[in-house]
Amino acid sequence: MAEAERAAGSPPGAVQVNGSAGGNLKDHPVPPRAVCCLRPIRARDGAPQLWAVPGPHRLWSVIVPVHNSECWLDECLKSVWEQDFKQTMELSIFNDASKDGSAEIIAKWKVKLEDAGVPVVVGSNDSAQPRGVGFAKNQAIIQSSGTYLCFLDSDDVMMPQRVRLQHEAAIQHPNSIIGCQVRREPPESTARYTRWINNLTEEQLLTQVFTSHGPTVIMPTWFCSREWFYHVGKFDEGGKGVPEDLLFFYKHLQKGGGVLRVNHCLLLYRYHPQAATHSVHEETIWNHRVKFLEDRVLSTWTSFTIWNAGKQGKKLYRSLSPANRKKVTAFCDVDEKKIAKGFYTFEESEERPKPKIPICHFREATPPFIICVKQDLTGGAFESNLSMLNLKEGRDYYHFN
Repeated sequence: MAEAERAAGSPPGAVQVNGSAGGNLKDHPVPPRAVCCLRPIRARDGAPQLWAVPGPHRLWSVIVPVHNSECWLDECLKSVWEQDFKQTMELSIFNDASKDGSAEIIAKWKVKLEDAGVPVVVGSNDSAQPRGVGFAKNQAIIQSSGTYLCFLDSDDVMMPQRVRLQHEAAIQHPNSIIGCQVRREPPESTARYTRWINNLTEEQLLTQVFTSHGPTVIMPTWFCSREWFYHVGKFDEGGKGVPEDLLFFYKHLQKGGGVLRVNHCLLLYRYHPQAATHSVHEETIWNHRVKFLEDRVLSTWTSFTIWNAGKQGKKLYRSLSPANRKKVTAFCDVDEKKIAKGFYTFEESEERPKPKIPICHFREATPPFIICVKQDLTGGAFESNLSMLNLKEGRDYYHFN
């Protein structure tokens, strides 16, 4: 943008959408058909200001937050260029205070993509410190214009048919998050997790939302309508250590959103030590999961059994609210030593006498169950035990492994 335009304020014919670095999406919902692209300018403090500029409407916006991604960014952006239907697509990148060569890679691909007819909108945080993944994703969405949002992490790679196939599903399910199957890189880095991502049934996409694995369709595969995103609200911008994708996913479900998966491998999903997910403490995720379980499930039950009389089952019991602890009628297990103890005493309780929760064999326990046993880890023994009870997941039990 010319310096004269900067000095004058808004460029001619433009509408100001957000005048600060941390704009609220709900305060500035950009009507997708009224605005087609947003031009970032730079404020005196280095924070981005975004101006909506009239132009041709775009159907899809690929949303890419970037922070020090030079190792993977070239391949990531090449996968945008290789999409098999890009006539109505745009790329929206927000560079969050990168100190490596990410900006140069973005500039190179901006030229190449625009030569291929794909507009590229680039925003940046030029301050000394990054604002975090949630902030970067929100800014990339604000500056974009597509009716649909396709999320892509800067270290991952899309298959050429991803946007087309997920868009076809999103048209049929406008209030849903659409995911896809993935291929992990390195291949065996998280084998159990990858099997879980790829093999959940349609029903389990909604019933297994309480597990330690997080969202049942992983964030880098998300595809949804802009209208639905605004309805749910922005990503949490707390920065490092905040599970912004999990919190958004929970809000999405609370507002009645659906979850679907395109059963094709449409993303190369990288695992590496620099990934933002490693900055989130397990205890933070645990606390969010417990609260969501209490709100969505335990609030509707009058009693239940915790399946696992070991460390994880007892931790869940201690983490529950006093009202929900009183609903626990028993722990169940297969370990004869644990069962032989007869009960678990809640020593931390201030009640007198201290609560004592019976421990029994799983065949003698009464559903419904909250299951704190890890899946796909016992050679099928646990799954066989569960199957013999002829219970229905989502009614008689939920996994909290």
